[in-house]
Amino acid sequence: MNNDFKDLRIVDNFYQTSAFFPMPLTLIGTLDENGNTSFGAYSLVFPYYIAGKDFYAMVLECRNTSNTAKGILKYGKCSINFLPYSKKNFKEHVRLGFPGDTREEKMKDFKFHLSDGMSANNNSNEKYPKIINEALQVFECSWVSSLDNASDDPILDDYSDFEYHDFNGITSKYGAHFILKIDHILMKEKYYDAIINGVNRNNFCPVPTNFGYRDSKYFWCSNYKKPNKQDVLDKEVDLTSIKYAANRADDVVKFSDDALMMLTKVPRPFLKMALNGCVKWAKEHNVVLITEKEMKIINDKRSKEKKK
Repeated sequence: MNNDFKDLRIVDNFYQTSAFFPMPLTLIGTLDENGNTSFGAYSLVFPYYIAGKDFYAMVLECRNTSNTAKGILKYGKCSINFLPYSKKNFKEHVRLGFPGDTREEKMKDFKFHLSDGMSANNNSNEKYPKIINEALQVFECSWVSSLDNASDDPILDDYSDFEYHDFNGITSKYGAHFILKIDHILMKEKYYDAIINGVNRNNFCPVPTNFGYRDSKYFWCSNYKKPNKQDVLDKEVDLTSIKYAANRADDVVKFSDDALMMLTKVPRPFLKMALNGCVKWAKEHNVVLITEKEMKIINDKRSKEKKK
């Protein structure tokens, strides 16, 4: 082994005690027993289902006796709020991340302003966690409790004698994992426009990064700086091989050459998936020949939003 490296002992919470591990910085809102929203600070929240499923999902890892875990176990809902970096905001994240505080203690001097999200607007007969107005973006989520047979998990103060799940619900003596279906992604207008019309260095969403490492005295977080960009490798797949794959994609739906030319930059491992997606769209719209015109519609995933 290269002598530049040392073998560091792996201990509990290794991502922040035995490593430097960049993660998001979020405030997660859940409902308390009175239907009010309270917030906890979390970084162990990551994309889970990103493609090929009927829905998209995040996974949240948290202490199973936390206010957040109790809120999700009882109501099955949460809001994931991403805030801009400032020393004031970071200080509030740290305060809200302190374990053991009651909901009342956490929310007594809460620094941000709250409002209803899209879920509440769409369903006024049901309670949903509120969202933070100062957030850059918010994921409104619902817990997929049916996975791993976690729907009957109780709220307890001690899970020492519990039959733990593998990946969803109560997963260990101290921990819980929640697979969270993304119901809505809410975005501030500036960054919504950036995604729809084109992201650049000046309109890139300034989301801070938690460095992961902490000791007994400090949390560490990175200030936001303008991102650097690097062109994606511009490799083209040979049109002949695309034709070969396209002719076998479906017995009815076919592709014109000008349509297939628009797929030459799709990496080979994703070509079959791209063709199948085109075929699915064609059948949904009663199209038997996909031309350049149809490909432009398919490729524009946000065409409906642009029309709005």
